[in-house]
Amino acid sequence: MAAGPRSRSVPEPFPIVSERERTGPTMTPDREADLELLLRRVIREEAGVTPVAPADKWRGGTLVLRPGSPGLQEKTWPIETFFHKVVMLRNRLRTMEQQINSAELPDDVKVRLQGYISGCYGTLTSFNVLFAEEEDQFKGAGGD
Repeated sequence: MAAGPRSRSVPEPFPIVSERERTGPTMTPDREADLELLLRRVIREEAGVTPVAPADKWRGGTLVLRPGSPGLQEKTWPIETFFHKVVMLRNRLRTMEQQINSAELPDDVKVRLQGYISGCYGTLTSFNVLFAEEEDQFKGAGGD
């Protein structure tokens, strides 16, 4: 007997806007801080920055870099900060890929540059464990 469709909860993405932007007062044209928030919003929208959900197990987590030499201080970051950096890198690679594909370049140059980008995606597949949704993950040249 086949199992029925699973109800799947939609993971909540980390916010892509600052707490100040989400909770601050309504913008007014004469405040410099409001102009900054407006510019940030426009840049996000034009750059195609979209919210991406992390896997639930990483929420509230910490990334720790611990030196191999005793006595040296370890470095820690919230997983959210690291996750945002990985997502920004992914978005910039996608933008570069679009720019290359739309540029007036010889086909052999486009193929070579596309190969470099695919190699970058392949190298970054180690970070796929951070993403809740498979469609948000990095895919290498082999599609893995």
